[in-house]
Amino acid sequence: MKEIFIRRSIREFKNIPVEKEKTDKLLRAAMQAPSAVNQQPWEFIVVENKTSLQKLSQAMPDARPVLNSGLTLILVADSKKFRYEPDWMLDMSAAAQNILLEAVHLELGAVWMSISSVDSAISYVREMYQLPSNIKPFALIAIGYPERHKNQFIDRYHTEKVHYERW
Repeated sequence: MKEIFIRRSIREFKNIPVEKEKTDKLLRAAMQAPSAVNQQPWEFIVVENKTSLQKLSQAMPDARPVLNSGLTLILVADSKKFRYEPDWMLDMSAAAQNILLEAVHLELGAVWMSISSVDSAISYVREMYQLPSNIKPFALIAIGYPERHKNQFIDRYHTEKVHYERW
């Protein structure tokens, strides 16, 4: 699957909206992710409005790519759906990875920005969207048509990191 090998974090986007059909495909890909005991805790906020993107880009310093994205997905988890609470972040990570790979497949660029460990960003998103207490902000994924950098292969395989049968 070439998308795994050419995917890169794309942080600069052309001023072109992402088509609704592509947004739907990204969300469908996210919801096909594996999930601990099939709890599927994910929910998604789709942000396309330029004023909202500008405000969201201020959630934390690393969120600047949101500003010029065609859209940004806010990945949140509903704690009421936790059947095996310790793995909710793994479930959300799998959904995020599916979004990133589908973005490449759709000839889009994307970058994943974690907010789950940044208390100020969690508070910012929680307040901006008036999230109930059971909704846990996890990540932002800025998506759009790449401006300068493209998805391209960079070999990251290192044989010294592979251990067969022993350390």
